[in-house]
Amino acid sequence: MNSIILCAGEEYWVDSRTVYIGHKEPPLGADAYIPQRYPDNRIVSSKYTLWNFIPKNLFEQFRRIANFYFLLIFLVQLIIDTPTSPVTSGLPLFFVITVTAIKQGYEDWLRHKADCSINECPVDVVKEGTVVRTQSHKLRVGDVVMAREDETFPCDLILLSSSRDDGTCYVTTTSLDGESSHKTYYAVPDTTAFKTEQEVDSLHATIECEQPQPDLYKFVGRINIYKESEDPIARPLGAENLLLRGATLKNTEHIYAVAIYTGMDTKMTLNYQSKSQKRSAVEKSMNAFLIVYLCILISKAVINTVLKYVWQWPADHDQPWYNHRTEIDRERHVIRAFTDFLAFMVLFNYIIPVSMYVTVEMQKFLGSYFIAWDKDMYDDEMGEGAQVNTSDLNEELGQVEYVFTDKTGTLTENNMEFIECCVDGHSLSVSLSVCLCFCLSVCLSQQEDLFFRALCVCHTVQVKEEETVESIKRGIHQGKATSSYISSSPDEVALVEGMKRLGYTYLRLKDRHMEILNKEDEIERFELLHVLNFDSVRRRMSVIVKSSAGEYLLFCKGADSSIFPRVVSGKVGQVRARVEQNALEGLRTLCVAYRSLSLAEYEEACHKLSDAKLALQDREQRLAQAYDLIERDFTLLGATAVEDRLQEKAADTIESLHKAGMKVWVLTGDKMETAAATCYASKLFRRSTQILELTKKRTEEQSLHDVLFDLSRTVLRHCVVTRLSVDCQDYGLIIDGATLSAVLKPSPESSGSGNYREIFLEICRNCSAVLCCRMAPLQKAQIVKLIKASKEHPITLAIGDGANDVSMILEAHVGIGIMGKEGRQAARNSDYAIPKFKHLKKMLLVHGHIYYIRIAELVQYFFYKNVCFIFPQFLYQFFCGFSQQPLYDTAYLTLYNISFTSLPILLYSLIEKHVSIETLKRDPTLYRDIAKNSLLRWPVFLYWTCLGLFDACIFFFGAYFLFDNTTFTSNGQMFGNWTFGTLVFTVLVFTVTLKLALDTHHWTWINHFVIWGSLLFYVIFSLLWGGIIWPFLNYQRMYYVFMQMLSSGPAWLSIILLIMVSLLPDVVKKVLCRTLWPTATHLAQVGPQLDHSSGNTTAPVN
Repeated sequence: MNSIILCAGEEYWVDSRTVYIGHKEPPLGADAYIPQRYPDNRIVSSKYTLWNFIPKNLFEQFRRIANFYFLLIFLVQLIIDTPTSPVTSGLPLFFVITVTAIKQGYEDWLRHKADCSINECPVDVVKEGTVVRTQSHKLRVGDVVMAREDETFPCDLILLSSSRDDGTCYVTTTSLDGESSHKTYYAVPDTTAFKTEQEVDSLHATIECEQPQPDLYKFVGRINIYKESEDPIARPLGAENLLLRGATLKNTEHIYAVAIYTGMDTKMTLNYQSKSQKRSAVEKSMNAFLIVYLCILISKAVINTVLKYVWQWPADHDQPWYNHRTEIDRERHVIRAFTDFLAFMVLFNYIIPVSMYVTVEMQKFLGSYFIAWDKDMYDDEMGEGAQVNTSDLNEELGQVEYVFTDKTGTLTENNMEFIECCVDGHSLSVSLSVCLCFCLSVCLSQQEDLFFRALCVCHTVQVKEEETVESIKRGIHQGKATSSYISSSPDEVALVEGMKRLGYTYLRLKDRHMEILNKEDEIERFELLHVLNFDSVRRRMSVIVKSSAGEYLLFCKGADSSIFPRVVSGKVGQVRARVEQNALEGLRTLCVAYRSLSLAEYEEACHKLSDAKLALQDREQRLAQAYDLIERDFTLLGATAVEDRLQEKAADTIESLHKAGMKVWVLTGDKMETAAATCYASKLFRRSTQILELTKKRTEEQSLHDVLFDLSRTVLRHCVVTRLSVDCQDYGLIIDGATLSAVLKPSPESSGSGNYREIFLEICRNCSAVLCCRMAPLQKAQIVKLIKASKEHPITLAIGDGANDVSMILEAHVGIGIMGKEGRQAARNSDYAIPKFKHLKKMLLVHGHIYYIRIAELVQYFFYKNVCFIFPQFLYQFFCGFSQQPLYDTAYLTLYNISFTSLPILLYSLIEKHVSIETLKRDPTLYRDIAKNSLLRWPVFLYWTCLGLFDACIFFFGAYFLFDNTTFTSNGQMFGNWTFGTLVFTVLVFTVTLKLALDTHHWTWINHFVIWGSLLFYVIFSLLWGGIIWPFLNYQRMYYVFMQMLSSGPAWLSIILLIMVSLLPDVVKKVLCRTLWPTATHLAQVGPQLDHSSGNTTAPVN
């Protein structure tokens, strides 16, 4: 019963489970009855309960280094005698913790509400021959559920029977994978006769199946049906029998099904578990800067502690006579030194910006709504806009260096149109006039007739709207649309519709018989015996049918590479030539073949398929082996060509990404010729591009080692030549999946696995574009991982629309899913989802660009303003005997980061636009100015830090020298130390706020309100704080200090002068950079005279 498969990306079984339908024990002589405990059907998506919210939330928040650090500082202030009140650290920390807890608590409360609405949903259960209504959370594994039309399935169910005679039902899985088409699910033939509650209740059966796993499209099990005085009947169960939680019943009156997975075991719930956390380059820079500032803080505390004892060491510099230290105090100098060190740490701890993390989180969370609200990324046809699945990577969109894109459905529309077919060596172009002529007058050979019948029955297409035969005939003759077809594969729909235009109409599947209307308007019936489903490894699908004449036929269609090696007769050369020609034209090709089976061959095939399908262990491997033995010795009938048009503005988008400095790679499972034609059409390759091939065909002629070194010499020679000449040769690389596997495989002669990889990477670095064809899904992820791990560690982005793209989307730094026709698996697993590929241009060049600019300024500004804030405090210790006397009042220490300077930078980080959106879209080269985290590099960080140190020195020494000759007010009072500190603090608040105003390019009334409002709030607060005797304060050292300062003319002059001097270096630096070393962004900000090498001009910025 137990089975373990440890294969990455494959099934993972701990063991199998046995489900007793209706909770009935198996009869005597069957397997032993072993009751098993399974979870109930309760869904829990919330993180907290009423009882664990406070401890669990606090634990999670204090896992953050900054929060934990401030907690330690707060505890130190409580334990030892420190120069500042514990309130100065405790209040900001309490504010940060409280805001975060309220946000997380509210989000969890919403999750609790959603859970309750789902868990209390009514469900009909069959018990003792009657239908009983109960609540969803009370369902148990083994319960028989009755579901009606338009109801959503409450758990994962195995279909037993339906109101339809053939035991099928139609289901939509929109909430699971976004596919709105009706999918057909089947009951096993032995249970379809159980139509009423009483009959279903009499069913005696067990189900053996795999333990729950998250793959929506995989299920392995079997049902054992027990009948009186008969051996039990075993039937295989697969994904076509499994109704998933969240799917909806359609076009079927009711069904009976048994609960197989409940609650947190359902596939939908397993898919909603959180993915691995991705961290942006900005976040990594923030942490690095934080460590630097922590080192600066410790250095300051150590320097002040040492200098304090150096200053106090001589006897004449000891304490005053009335405060001499005792012998005990002198002996405890180590402990006193440590407490002094902690006191200095407390005094200078504000250099660590605790509120920066909250501000960054709010900026990311609120900023993500601007992406979702962007009307330019709304698709009218789909009725949907961009979606943000994670807001942690907004700024990473502005740092992308490599774009990995799927082809079908991403670059192309995945909207297939049947263009032509090659039948028995003759090419037939499909157009309406040709079709009518063909249907009426052409006399087909037996091979040609068989080809059209093969395409009419070798598929999994469903008929959406069944019509009468007469209406279909009338519609065909009048050229009107008739029955519409639906399928999970757009290729199949295109082929079936193409056959209809050629006179062979697929009508329906009824009672396991496929009905087609031939060109003589006669109905032909083929009994569908077996379907050998398509998979990406075989790259083909087959059906075994029985004709009305009793002949057994195996029809197969698939990729040319999977059909030609299995063909023993037919016009292979002519068909192959046509297939290659179609591929060069960018058409998707399929080959069609057949094999006639004798009764003995058919029975042998049935036996192999039955054994494989009944296996609980290694079912997929056994099925693959059976398919391989059955699908052989074909006669080639012909080939089809289907066109998949490029998506709107796909070429323009790729061209813009190239101009922005990004390298675009196309990773596809298509054949090389088809993919290359698409790359030329989408301007990934230009006609002047020299194509380098690293394919299986070439490595068969030369060794892989020789091919790699030849290509390496070619591109390296090109690098040397381009340094000496103006002309630049453009290279494009094409590699296939087989060769990639060889490149990534450790080479025995290279004594390591990195030799071929490094050569391959060196070739890729010198190519403007790379096409990887015949790629398996896992290989797509391997390519992304290879580039991520290269020595440059570039930022990667993967974009795709299908389930086969999920692995590379999860692997890349940023994953973008397209809401395509291959379902929503990619969109659900991505960081961002967009309707069309063209929207990637604005996502990166506009949103990514401005979000990076905003958050880079936010991070640098936070460190800058905290240096300005604390360095004067450090300097003040040299003038107060290192006594740990604070320069600023407690209220100012507490509110500086919370109130006085927080709102302007938050607003800046949400609405700032350094250049207009139109300019960013029109000139992609501006993206290069922010590449490689340019605004958060160490030189830029050092500049901001030095600017902060300079401004802090101006604040302190400017005020100090202006106070050098004791300043008096008009009434003769002297200025004291609190007035000095208030003057420094006032200059500080105004300077850092005006610095942000100087950096603002996009002014609105909101900017004006927040910036000038913050300064006004500071003045009003200071007037109230010092102008009223507050009863809750034991002492009020700031009483009348602010008013006294403002009453002095020299103080006003000092404030204005110091602000101007502080801002002057930054203004000079900006002027010099824009005049002498202007970047493309600087030129774009100037106005319409921007003229790059492309010769484009831009309109004035907003």
